[in-house]
Amino acid sequence: MALNIPEGNNHVMPYLILQGADKFSEFVQKVFGASETVRHMNSDNTVMHAQVVIGDSTIMFADSNERFSPMTAGMFIYVADADETYRKALDAGCSSVMEPADQEYGRACGVKDQFGNTWWITGVR
Repeated sequence: MALNIPEGNNHVMPYLILQGADKFSEFVQKVFGASETVRHMNSDNTVMHAQVVIGDSTIMFADSNERFSPMTAGMFIYVADADETYRKALDAGCSSVMEPADQEYGRACGVKDQFGNTWWITGVR
């Protein structure tokens, strides 16, 4: 059976419920070069649903509320330069989980963002 998945979406996509969805969108744009492709707002000016695209991957997210508590994730991301991305993430307010180091699979590091997500960053030079 053929699936009719909307263009730009993947078979599996993270869906994050966050405190500060606006700031999350700014963060992923600044650090990972994301593009916001969808945004729907609630009447109280919180994010009801938004989507960003990084490379060929989509992340969906929304603001938490009394019905939906924050739900964060651990994410693995390939980047051109792990050291540069690590520095950008720290400059954007992340805390270090693992400093950049050479691994058998590439140059890798980890950060935790201010929204509670952990990003495992691997360079593919």
